Amino acid sequence: MKRRDVLVSALSIPAALAASCKYKRVDTGESIGSEYTTIAIPTFLNPSLRYRVEQRFTDAVTKELLRRNRHFKIVTDENTADLVLSGEIKDVRSGGALLDDTGRTRVFQVVIVTGVTLRDRKRSRVVFDNQRMVFRGEYELAGDPQSFFNEEDPAFDRIAREFAASVISTILNGAF
Repeated sequence: MKRRDVLVSALSIPAALAASCKYKRVDTGESIGSEYTTIAIPTFLNPSLRYRVEQRFTDAVTKELLRRNRHFKIVTDENTADLVLSGEIKDVRSGGALLDDTGRTRVFQVVIVTGVTLRDRKRSRVVFDNQRMVFRGEYELAGDPQSFFNEEDPAFDRIAREFAASVISTILNGAF
């Protein structure tokens, strides 16, 4: 058998397996059927004592869904939506992660624990539920007090964007 024939037959096996297993391209968004046209994303719950973290996460999820340019129309009324994506900020913690030579904390680590549920209102069932999603981030304090800028809020924003990308990817690509 010639080298070219071996290569052609080796390449055709994965294509045949993919066709028989009904694999789909990731970017088609076909995991959630086209019968769903509206989604409601109510403001996440926040029993933690951190101010406005739930709004950052809700906003990040909404922006990520819009950024993906899918066929969903985001509505405010849960009763008129086909799908409802609800979430909760379960825990927010931050603490020193790295000390400088004088013993002052220079780098802080932020840990946010969330829970997310996607409900199908048409069929009255839960499509996706993960009540223990953990996201981490860091921020650094400036050494000079005159150039101090609170980096905690931008760290929360970065974590919220990572969370939103993860949740929307999981839901749209059917990786649950």
